[in-house]
Amino acid sequence: MKKNQTIHVIDDEPIIHEVLGELLTSEGYNVDSSANGEEALEKHISNEYDLVLLDLLMPGMNGIDVLKELKNRNPKIVIIIITAYASVESAITAMKMGAYDYIQKPFKHEELLLTVKRAINHKCLQDENIRLKNELQEKFRFEKIIGKSAVMNEVFEVIKASAPTRSTILIEGESGTGKELVAHAIHQNSDRRTSPFIVVNSGSLPPDLLESHLFGHVKGAFTGATTQKKGLFEAAENGSIFFDEISTLNLETQAKLLRVIQDREFMRLGGTKTLRVNVRLIAATNINLEDLIKQQKFREDLYYRLNVIKIELPPLRKRMEDIPLLIKHFITRYNIENKKEIQEVSKEAMNILMDYHWPGNVRELENMIERSIVLSQSSIIRQEDLPPFLISPEPIREDTGTGFADSLDLKSQTQNFQKKAIMNALKKTHGVQKKAALHLGIKPTTLNEMIKRFEIDLNRLYE
Repeated sequence: MKKNQTIHVIDDEPIIHEVLGELLTSEGYNVDSSANGEEALEKHISNEYDLVLLDLLMPGMNGIDVLKELKNRNPKIVIIIITAYASVESAITAMKMGAYDYIQKPFKHEELLLTVKRAINHKCLQDENIRLKNELQEKFRFEKIIGKSAVMNEVFEVIKASAPTRSTILIEGESGTGKELVAHAIHQNSDRRTSPFIVVNSGSLPPDLLESHLFGHVKGAFTGATTQKKGLFEAAENGSIFFDEISTLNLETQAKLLRVIQDREFMRLGGTKTLRVNVRLIAATNINLEDLIKQQKFREDLYYRLNVIKIELPPLRKRMEDIPLLIKHFITRYNIENKKEIQEVSKEAMNILMDYHWPGNVRELENMIERSIVLSQSSIIRQEDLPPFLISPEPIREDTGTGFADSLDLKSQTQNFQKKAIMNALKKTHGVQKKAALHLGIKPTTLNEMIKRFEIDLNRLYE
């Protein structure tokens, strides 16, 4: 059975109304009928139809005129022409004007139903594409990157100014600050928005395989290269390519990337033909590239090519006034996903969240709010809904044995407890970080950042 799909039959013959009404209704469609063009156009003012079955030969306003007017009002409307054999030429004219298809009288019921089904599927696909496109544009409009702090307003200004240009952009920021979101926003607000946005996870592949992914390869370039393959640069033609954590590229790949930026051309792996490409490059790093240059791990000439426009994303601890806005945004999002009705965060819970250092930045906050929404049994996120390491402060001791100096200030006590909670979780899970993260209620990437920040030696957990 079709659900709430309405077909408008426009024909001057009562028998057609009767036959089509009975046939389509038996298939689960809703049917509305009009005897002439004027009546049909009047109905379209206040009604929306999933499909129109339109007779070409009617007294008064003919089908071509009705088609033209309906298409002027709504270019996306789906129309099937009903025509007699003698007017097939007019039906072809109607197709050129935007009709989806035509059927001839007398028609077979099976043929008509098949044409109707194809048209309805076309309409559903059309609507879904429009919905996804609007959703994508809404998601990545830079105005929707949450924040009202002065440092974020500066970021918005740079995005706004740089997005319409062709310039290469370097985004710097700690893990979890939203570098990929900013890259998407830049792409969506440029004239490349209708072309591909390709993400390259620079550190996830070995060098040879990464080069093959980037530039493609010719047949026989290496063992297993049985066919020629296009790379990501070709796939991103006229669009944008985003290098996440570009600091992980080896020097040889850096040299090839430099050529693409300078000359807008490259060769496939194992090939001899030079290919030209029109792609905007956006790069991100959570490591200071100038430090890598001093260590001779990153090419200085590539750095200057990348660093045409720099966007520095602040860590969450430097934009604490944005936390309530972010929390409100995540509550709305995860209420919908989890079918919950959380209204707010209690004052006590908010104080705890505002006092936390957020080593995992916005990503960690998002994960924590999602967890709290799932676990909350009321309409308010309370203190007890937060992860245990946030709400169980450890008593002050003379010697904590955690590597932190003894201190009475809240920040030191919180850090002290966090480190010990992480170490305990790692001990219980025998050093398996994924299980430890699950035990702590945080993501593995966030746990990894905290292990680095607290300088936890995994080899000395049991001393």
